[in-house]
Amino acid sequence: MGAHESDWMASIPVTTPMLRRSSTDTAPTELPLLDWMTSGGHERVSSKRRSRDDERMPDRAPGDGEQYRFHVDMGTCIGCKCCVVACNEQNGNPAPINWRRVGEIEGGWFPSTSRSYLSMGCNHCLEPTCLQGCPVDAYSKDSITGIVRHSADACIGCQYCTWNCSYGVPQYNPERGVVGKCDMCYGRLSLGQSPACVSACPEGALAIEIVNVAEWRESVESHRTTIGMPSADGSLSTTRITPPEDLPPNARPRDITHVTPEHAHWSLIFMTVLTQLSVGAFAVIWLLQLLGNTRLGLAALVSLGVGGLALAAATFHLGRPAHAYRALRMWRRSWLSREVLAFAAFSHVAAVYAGLLWLQLPGSIWVGGLTVLLGFAGVTASACIYRVPARPAWNTRYTLLQFNLTAAILGPLFAAAAVAGPSRWLAIAAASMAGAQATVFALRFFRSVASDSLELKGTARLLSTVLAGRLVLRGILLAIGAIALPLLATGLPDGPGRLVMLGALLVALAAELIERYLFFVSVVPKHLAAPYIASASEAA
Repeated sequence: MGAHESDWMASIPVTTPMLRRSSTDTAPTELPLLDWMTSGGHERVSSKRRSRDDERMPDRAPGDGEQYRFHVDMGTCIGCKCCVVACNEQNGNPAPINWRRVGEIEGGWFPSTSRSYLSMGCNHCLEPTCLQGCPVDAYSKDSITGIVRHSADACIGCQYCTWNCSYGVPQYNPERGVVGKCDMCYGRLSLGQSPACVSACPEGALAIEIVNVAEWRESVESHRTTIGMPSADGSLSTTRITPPEDLPPNARPRDITHVTPEHAHWSLIFMTVLTQLSVGAFAVIWLLQLLGNTRLGLAALVSLGVGGLALAAATFHLGRPAHAYRALRMWRRSWLSREVLAFAAFSHVAAVYAGLLWLQLPGSIWVGGLTVLLGFAGVTASACIYRVPARPAWNTRYTLLQFNLTAAILGPLFAAAAVAGPSRWLAIAAASMAGAQATVFALRFFRSVASDSLELKGTARLLSTVLAGRLVLRGILLAIGAIALPLLATGLPDGPGRLVMLGALLVALAAELIERYLFFVSVVPKHLAAPYIASASEAA
């Protein structure tokens, strides 16, 4: 600390308490700090310490091919989280909802260890995945500033964007039933003021810059492995990060290995499993019809009812279920919209098919084929919803296989329980598909164990520790419900055999519900620092 800096610091009058009161202990009459400032003492403070507004905001608006962006100086950030508090106060968010977060980055080897901090809000990406995946077009990218904005009025609270974003920026507010995110304090910017987080930072670690979009694209492409540049991020974050000069090569977020189960999303658990049951049942019913079976009307009607129940359950996931119809809007780019469209078409065509079977009218075979096609299109769209890079455990072809195998397991069991066909072949089909499902799950688990990704290793750790009991229970129920009981039923008389098949269906359904529960709670999201610090997502 220089002599000049020591002099002005020593000159500040400090009292305990800072505010002196009159002898009568009434309203304050003397303000030493204010007196010191009005007397000119504050002029001895260096201009750098007194204000950094000129450094924190550009002196012009973005031009053609440019946009605003954040600059974060990790070497300056002290982790005080003033930016987090200022953001919450500016936007009226409750404490658990943080549009700006501060991550702790640790690294080094004893005794030479270090800790730094990374403040992250929305990165206002060039190709924002939140915008691309939103089924109701609630996101927009401002053509002048480049800011990615969110419309709470258009949002239905599906929370798909919270999975799509590589940085976990959008935050769901259960009290309002909608998602919210940082918009770089758009209103303050329009008045020429800096965002609340930038203004609140006591160290000047945050700033707003203007970036040339074309140059940034080229820079990101040519420096993908450089610390401080976003890599393996299809959204192309614009935030520029200046890492500390002494950042160790093994630096990673402190909390990356402290994984906890995610939210279960029970409405989605029931929706996905029951829709797959319905689709699988209609597929088996159609195949049995092709083989000449005519006792299919009741089974088709019950399957239709299960599908309707599943689609109704999906609305409970929405923060604003009254506006669920809006989800059809962006079917050209959003897998969620495609799922809604496919299952809506499936339910209508399936109703016609079930009616034709019940009334034994001609033309049902062609309608049945269309029903099966639309059903598996919906199951595929469901699986594609979860194949997002921000959730490595979901982003695999195994997700597609598991969703379709659930239909292939439950469909034959449902048909056999509904007395729609020969139980022997249906039992063999269900047992075969259950074996395939167990194999796929094992491959998925071993993939996580062997991966260099900390997120995948975190998934494996959850499944082998806190979720181990439920994982074992799921395996036992699958073996009993989809293999043992169906095969046992093939050797029993018709009446008892049907009852055993019904029990097998219920046990197998419970197994698949537990599997889907594990699917949701065991996923480990990518850390907000992962695209910028390579080791943040890699095992040592």
